Amino acid sequence: MTFSDAEKASIVSLCGKIAGQADVIGAEALERLFLSFPQTKTYFSHFNLSHGSPDLLRHGGKVVNALINAAGHLDDLSGALSALSDLHAFQLRVDPGNFRLLSHSIQVTLAAHFGSEFTPVAQSAWDKFIAAVSEILVSKYR
Repeated sequence: MTFSDAEKASIVSLCGKIAGQADVIGAEALERLFLSFPQTKTYFSHFNLSHGSPDLLRHGGKVVNALINAAGHLDDLSGALSALSDLHAFQLRVDPGNFRLLSHSIQVTLAAHFGSEFTPVAQSAWDKFIAAVSEILVSKYR
């Protein structure tokens, strides 16, 4: 998938704002995911899923930091996400449909945190970006 210069700028710009609060934003996105789609909790039975738990903050930070890292490689997302794709497909065996659900939760969280900065243009770029990331993460399931 290719991104226009405007899409790249929008994605990278928001990543710069997210970076300092990756754990909090990631944890909030996971909480939204678990509340909206409780079946996704099955992969986290060993986690404390209560609001603000160290487990949620740590894993949420990993998710958001992986997106920030991927945003730095928009011209080679497949290469940047290859190891993460292997992990989810071969070791964790996460239901591929969960990536779409998490993507939605991330976008809602970004809209809640960045309101006026998460413009329709930014939302469209992020939707395309997260869809591309999700597509790559499930590509090795085939």
